[in-house]
Amino acid sequence: MAQQVASAKKQQDLQVQYSNYKDTLQAIAGKIGDVEQEAEEHKLVLETLTPLPGDRKCFRMINGVLTERTVGEVLPTLQTNADGLKKVLEDLVKQYRGKQDEMEKWKKKNNVQVVQQ
Repeated sequence: MAQQVASAKKQQDLQVQYSNYKDTLQAIAGKIGDVEQEAEEHKLVLETLTPLPGDRKCFRMINGVLTERTVGEVLPTLQTNADGLKKVLEDLVKQYRGKQDEMEKWKKKNNVQVVQQ
């Protein structure tokens, strides 16, 4: 009887740990999607502004405040932000793959087989 209780407890712990892995992976995937969307928006704006003359007026939203700038002032900042987003995206993808590998090792170590994904 005590062995059945211990086995049920171990199974429950494994299920909780599996759920934690899945939740973490989903959260990271959501962040990746958000950053990809933001990077795409930066790319579109850069493609639009690059051919324009540097002294042309443009508007930029900064913390909810619309500011008037010139294309020459905005382009370097946008490029820096776009490069930063690429770096963040690479880091998130590495983190996702690392967590995925960790989960696979955990599944093999504990002989976990997923019935339904």
